[in-house]
Amino acid sequence: QVQLVESGGGLVQAGDSLRLSCVASERTFSRYAMGWFRQAQGQERKFVAAVSSDGVIVPYADSVKGRFTISPDHAKKTLYLQMNSLKPEDTGTYYCAASATYGKLLANNGNSWGQGTQVTVSS
Repeated sequence: QVQLVESGGGLVQAGDSLRLSCVASERTFSRYAMGWFRQAQGQERKFVAAVSSDGVIVPYADSVKGRFTISPDHAKKTLYLQMNSLKPEDTGTYYCAASATYGKLLANNGNSWGQGTQVTVSS
């Protein structure tokens, strides 16, 4: 499995921006479908954004469209999530995940997961 390490979370105010990073251990980083999920306290983990194994950015979750941008840097084996115009409802633990395909990523079929990074947005 791929080892993933997230960073970049923090405590911000509504309207602020954050950029999350996910560094992968695998040299074949570009062959995986990779994505970001988030989990609010007491809720299930939910999809946020993803890039397919062939490099296509798939549709974002409706709740983040127009505000969040996912981008892979293959040279650095890093997946970024730029989050702008943050809202209190964006609060949660953000997880990076990797899988062989986008379908498997969504289904949590053989996913590798990072440890998560906390994002807290105050109103």
